[in-house]
Amino acid sequence: VGYIFLEIFLNLRWFAVKENEAEPCLSLCVGGHTGGETLLPLHASLWKKILKNSPKKELVKKGTVANLLRLFQIPQISYASTSAKLSDKTRYDYFARTVPPDFYQAKAMAEILRYFNWTYVSTVASEGDYGETGIDAFQQEARARQICIATSAKVSRSMSRWSYENVIRSLQQKSNAKVVILFTRSEDARELLVAANRMNVTFTWVASDGWGAQESVVRGSEAVADGAFTIELASYPIPQFNDYFTGLHPYNNTRNPWFREYWENQFQCSLHDLGCGKHSLRETPFQPESKIMFVVNAVYAMAAALHNMRQALCPNSTKVCDALKPGNGRKFYRDYILKVKFDAPFRPPDTENVVRFDAFGDSLGRYNIFHYHKEDGRYTYRKVGYWSQDLTLNTSLIPWDGQVAPTSQCSDPCRKNEVKSMQPGDVCCWICIPCQPYQYLQDAFTCADCSFGQWPLANLTGCYDLPEEYIRWEDAWAIGPVTISCLGMMCTLFVIGLFLKHNETPVVKASGRELSYILLLGVLMCYSMTFIYIAKPSTAVCTLRRLGLGTSFAVCYSALLTKTNRIARIFSGVKDGAQRPRFISPASQVAICGALISCQLIVVVVWLVVEAPGVRKEVSPERRDVVTLKCNSKDSSMLMSLTYNCILIILCTVYAFKTRKCPENFNEAKFIGFTMYTTCIIWLAFQPIFYVTASDYRVSRVGFIYYTAPSGGPSSFVFYLLEHFTSDRFLMQPHLGSASGWD
Repeated sequence: VGYIFLEIFLNLRWFAVKENEAEPCLSLCVGGHTGGETLLPLHASLWKKILKNSPKKELVKKGTVANLLRLFQIPQISYASTSAKLSDKTRYDYFARTVPPDFYQAKAMAEILRYFNWTYVSTVASEGDYGETGIDAFQQEARARQICIATSAKVSRSMSRWSYENVIRSLQQKSNAKVVILFTRSEDARELLVAANRMNVTFTWVASDGWGAQESVVRGSEAVADGAFTIELASYPIPQFNDYFTGLHPYNNTRNPWFREYWENQFQCSLHDLGCGKHSLRETPFQPESKIMFVVNAVYAMAAALHNMRQALCPNSTKVCDALKPGNGRKFYRDYILKVKFDAPFRPPDTENVVRFDAFGDSLGRYNIFHYHKEDGRYTYRKVGYWSQDLTLNTSLIPWDGQVAPTSQCSDPCRKNEVKSMQPGDVCCWICIPCQPYQYLQDAFTCADCSFGQWPLANLTGCYDLPEEYIRWEDAWAIGPVTISCLGMMCTLFVIGLFLKHNETPVVKASGRELSYILLLGVLMCYSMTFIYIAKPSTAVCTLRRLGLGTSFAVCYSALLTKTNRIARIFSGVKDGAQRPRFISPASQVAICGALISCQLIVVVVWLVVEAPGVRKEVSPERRDVVTLKCNSKDSSMLMSLTYNCILIILCTVYAFKTRKCPENFNEAKFIGFTMYTTCIIWLAFQPIFYVTASDYRVSRVGFIYYTAPSGGPSSFVFYLLEHFTSDRFLMQPHLGSASGWD
């Protein structure tokens, strides 16, 4: 390989002379002459000794040549040395190259993996500078992109076929690492593919330019190489050189000591035979080496640096002046080679390629990316991308099996509602943990709680405000109470109308019509409170709820308490033979009833002052997906407000029990007694049910007590009155009150 490239170099040197006769200085390289004078005193005799005495294999070792030239301060421009170690200026301070170092290639490979989300891969490297430094650079780039290495292996020329199969087996042990990175020489890559083919094992290969786009690597192993991504230095053919080289002949190229050997090997003949020299390189397919462009660029870079130095040091001379004769290799390298910049020669019009070096003597990294696959019945390399500091891929040119890119990850991707719990010391392997229903994904590793009153979005990227829940008019929990309340109000209004119609009849007068009207008003208020409790909570609605909660009951039970108290006092006075009891007149009864009602109003006013009415949103820890809009009153405050009503109910029940044996004319006491007994049962059932029921159903429970209490309790007294409206016996019987003179 070394002498072939040296041969190419010598041929290019002659080719450059032919192409640049108008500019003689561009044709000069190390040891060249113009006008009989040495262009640079770089010890041409030393070069002859190096070429004569150095083994050819040593020339391939770039570090060896660079170290040798460094001893004599001779700058070197390489066209094929890509080892990252050569960028170390403390060791190779006279070295430059027209090819990029391998760490650019490693970066391109890592970006390909990141593009396809291949985060768990295996690596194989060739022993030596190329493979070892290249794979080290790749591992560094992989870590920066959170790509993990499942297993690493090395191969060498001395390995047997069984050793290559052992490498394949080691790769198989990491079953989730379906992508394998190859930083190997071409012969090592070929042997690895052959071993995989024997074992019928397939991987997705991502290979360096050691594999490149060479057919010799995949020949015979096309099936296992299918789907491979390979990288090759971005270059273009030079037709002028192809024409020049194919026109060479052993008899017109005597200056090249290796061309005769090349000729004999190409045509499998000996130049000692007359017929061997009659062949022509134009007769056979000529596949130029892909790095010829870089050889051309190296020759022109050296020539351009020499030209610039001559112009700077000998501005008024076309020959080598005295300033050039003490050859200073360090100055030449630092001030001229590293500052060279020109458009690459012979480049196609549609390409851009500037030849220049960075501070380390390296060229910019440019790579073509190929995909090896079967197309139209044959396997071929197809260019699918380009890398020049950034990755550009045309995925439409990549025919995936199943139309989906393969996966290469240590752990399966988590579902939408799961986060990754990383394993200690490993950034690529994880277990998936589900988030709670009320949590969203803060990132791939963290579940975060939504605030109370919020719920995760469908994609779990954030939270949204939950709609406010309250009983609506169309809900089943509202339709029942509203229907019953409407019927109750209609019945109550019917009774009020009946009372007004018979307002002057004895039965209405005997019932205590003033208190009866107050009682009917209270019943009407109870039924109407159902609508207040079903209405959407607001400050006004909550205020009405507090006012009506106890007041409507207080109106009913104050009227009944006043009535039962009147009856009890009357019959207590009759038994004792006392005078007519005080405060039994209608006006007195209304005043007493009003006083009892005002006590409840005072309680409500104090409640409104101490605890201002308003609304609040309530979220139960058990049901965080439901936000209930409700009034801000406390359960304890509501209990205190109803305590007064409980006192009225107890007193009413006591008086109803005491007057249960009244004469028939006061038979209403029995109905009041029945009313209070049922009321006690309803209230005893209501209190625990209300406080242990979820808030969603409390409104319906309150509605239940509002339409049940007046329906089953005070209405019984109303039914008693209706029973006697048409009773002649009731109308004909003497009135106890009148007989006693207390009417």
